[in-house]
Amino acid sequence: MDLFNFQKGKVPILISMPHCGTSIPNEISDLLTKEARSTPDTDWHIPLLYNFLETLDISIISSNISRYVVDLNRPPDGGALYPGQNTTNLCPLNQFNGLHLYKNKKKLSLKEITNRKDCYWAPYHNQIVKEISRLKSLFGFVILYDAHSIASEVPNLFSGKLPDLNFGTAKGESCDLRIEKAIENTLIKSPYSFAVNGRFVGGYITRHYGNPQNNIHSVQMEISQINYMSEDKTFSFDQNRAQKLRSTLQKIINILLLWNPRQFIEGKP
Repeated sequence: MDLFNFQKGKVPILISMPHCGTSIPNEISDLLTKEARSTPDTDWHIPLLYNFLETLDISIISSNISRYVVDLNRPPDGGALYPGQNTTNLCPLNQFNGLHLYKNKKKLSLKEITNRKDCYWAPYHNQIVKEISRLKSLFGFVILYDAHSIASEVPNLFSGKLPDLNFGTAKGESCDLRIEKAIENTLIKSPYSFAVNGRFVGGYITRHYGNPQNNIHSVQMEISQINYMSEDKTFSFDQNRAQKLRSTLQKIINILLLWNPRQFIEGKP
């Protein structure tokens, strides 16, 4: 089984999709509850939602492994992303609704966690590092866009209903602020509700790789799933809603395609 899919592009953009996988190795799946084996907390249909990327020569990496095996958007040391708030760990023990993932409330040993980190987490991040290095050497800069989605209401993680589009830049630290502002202006003009650096400011990928002083810019987009799919247990894709949403997503990606820090260095508008 391939751990991830990777498409090498020809522009200084890398799209990461770390939570769209549903595959679970048999030796792990056998330990999970029946509900957990259906992987309800997947970022469903993200590659399909962003299918317009295929014609844009953009580099794309998308995981095939479920976040229940290992969470690719968590620090390798297991540190908390949102201290004081409910969240999931590097190797989760609970679903978003708080229910246990494992039969008999099994805990994971340090050896099990280390093995998953080495076998599943590290290869994905090694590819990100390799591609960032390649693109930066070619263009002098690179933009990493981390693509996510989540159910519109997850009471165990946040109160109320999420905005439709949740854009994060580690509170302005992971990218040039002009990128953040350009995307925010696009969101203002869109038909969707949105938040910038609200509940989701960006996970490990956004925070770790974003280094605007070194011309590496990173952003995260967390989409409320009600905007492109059914949120019942069928998790079915809604083509009509998705096509409407793609219009806004394409405008955001176009902003990234047009970005060039040299324009500002040379004093151009």
